This record gives sequence, structure tokens and C-alpha cells, in this order.
Amino acid sequence: MLGPVLEIRTADDGSVIISPHGAGDPGRADEFRLALVHTLRRVRPVTLIVDLTDVPEVDPIELGSVVAACDLGDDHHVTVLVRSPSGAVTDRLTAAGVPRQRVSSTL
Repeated sequence: MLGPVLEIRTADDGSVIISPHGAGDPGRADEFRLALVHTLRRVRPVTLIVDLTDVPEVDPIELGSVVAACDLGDDHHVTVLVRSPSGAVTDRLTAAGVPRQRVSSTL
């Protein structure tokens, strides 16, 4: 059996970490988007970390969801940070509109 394609956990400091795993697919992209929106609108942690380290490439739907999460986080006073697995993914995220200061390989 394969592991979960989307993991959501709370860190000791109260930050929520959402981690998709493996290659993207439409089902996971929907679940990912819904998890981001629910966390930002209902849970409202001080910090949301989107951990993409186990994602070889971010598909367009997931990419748009991360960009929208940054904007929605600003609206709800939640800091959204993105853990990126590579420079190529970081470049794609920043080109799509994720502020560079929110993307790091070490969060």
C-alpha cells in the first residue's frame, strides 16, 4: 500500500504543515487546494508551511493553489511559507507570484 498523498500535521509551535507526496494528479490537486483553503479560513494558524520537498514537480493546479494560498493567508493574517525541494521548483513558484522571501529549502 502506498503512503498518503497528502499529509497534514501540526508542529509543536502551532504551525500547520501541509505536505503533498509524489507526482501530482488531479485528485490530489483538489484535496491539496481544499486543505489549504480550510486551514487558512477555518484553522487560521499563525504560520502555514507548504512542504513540497517530496514533490518532484509542481503541477499547474498545485502551483496556482500555492499562489492563491499566499494571498488568502495575507487576507486572514496567516504567514504562508513554502519549503521547496529544488531551485527549479523555487523558480517556478516565484515566476507564478509566490514572493521569494516565502520560499526556502530549509524551513
